[in-house]
Parts: sequence; C-alpha cells; structure tokens
Amino acid sequence: MRSLRVTLTALVIACLIALPLAALLAVRRFRWRRATIAMLNALMGLPPVVVGLIVYIFLSRSGPFGALGLLFTPTAMIIAQVIIIVPLIASIAHQSLRELWAEYHDLLISLNVTQMQKVRTLLWDARRALLTAALAGFGRGIGEVGAIMIVGGNIDNATRVLTTAIALETGKGEFALALALGFVLIALALGVNLLIHWVGQTERDSRW
Repeated sequence: MRSLRVTLTALVIACLIALPLAALLAVRRFRWRRATIAMLNALMGLPPVVVGLIVYIFLSRSGPFGALGLLFTPTAMIIAQVIIIVPLIASIAHQSLRELWAEYHDLLISLNVTQMQKVRTLLWDARRALLTAALAGFGRGIGEVGAIMIVGGNIDNATRVLTTAIALETGKGEFALALALGFVLIALALGVNLLIHWVGQTERDSRW
C-alpha cells in the first residue's frame, strides 16, 4: 500500500505539471521552445540515483530545505519520483498533442480562442492517448529503487516500499522472499495498467 500511495501521489502531481506543459509546448511558439523540448527528451534518461542525490542534498540538514524535516519520509520519496517521471510524461504527451494540434490548428485559430482554451481542448480530446504517457510514468515510478533508497532510507514501517524491500532481501540472501515481493510488484503494475485500460475501453464503448 505504501508503494501504491507514494507512486500514485507522485503520478498525479507529475501529470498536473507535465500535461499542461506538454500542451503549451504544442500550441505556443516562443524563443526557447525547441531547447525546452530537447531538454525534456534528454531528461527522460536522467539517472534516478542522481535525482536521489540532488534531492538528498536539498533536504538534508545542511541543505536549503533541511528545516522542513522531509528527508527519510514518504514526502521525500514522492518529490524524487515527481522529478524522475515529469520529463517522461511530458515528452510522450507532447508527441501526441503535437499531432493533434496539427489537425486542430486551423479550426481553433479561426475560432479565435485563447491559449488556455487551446490547451484544455487538446488535453480533453487527447485524454486516452495521454493515459499512455501516465502509464509510462507509473511504470517508471513503481519500479524505482535508487532514488527511493537514497531519500527514503528504507526504514521499516516508514519508508520501505516493495522495490527497496526486494533489494534488502536480495542482499540478505532471502531470494524466495525477494522473488515473492517481485511477483507482488508485477501484479500491482499489471493491475493498475489493466484498470486504466478498462476505463479507457469503457469510455470508448460508451461513445458508440
């Protein structure tokens, strides 16, 4: 449950950041647009352990946010996961929204709608395609171990999640338990993916 809570919370926050950003990059032209897109694509491969280290430095006692006491808490784990999955979701979503914008461009321009209305229209009409981006973010988040281990500390009954528990039990030589936890992790990932697929299929069927 802690694994799901951390990852789903991070996913919601990441989607609230990444999806509007992706839509804005699709509909608006500005000076650093190409550089921003290139940066997002590059950050898709950002090493999670580096993210964990940076978050650790910022949240440690000597860091700028040390007074908040967030290090070795689920909140720190959520922050690390958000940083990791935002570029992934934004990059995938931008590809879908850019193609949709090519179809909607003339219509929305002729209607003289605002930038915000363009963004809302694209996000709504591409919602099923955006589920793929969200699922990609969920998959990366639920399987993350490096950054989570650094900022969470793998504390029993506090910040230990399935991935860090698997790493711990493997290090102890408890391969049977580690494998069992791995099956639970796979079941969780598949369950969420099937649920999202079912929701998208139900919506599509209801339109016919």
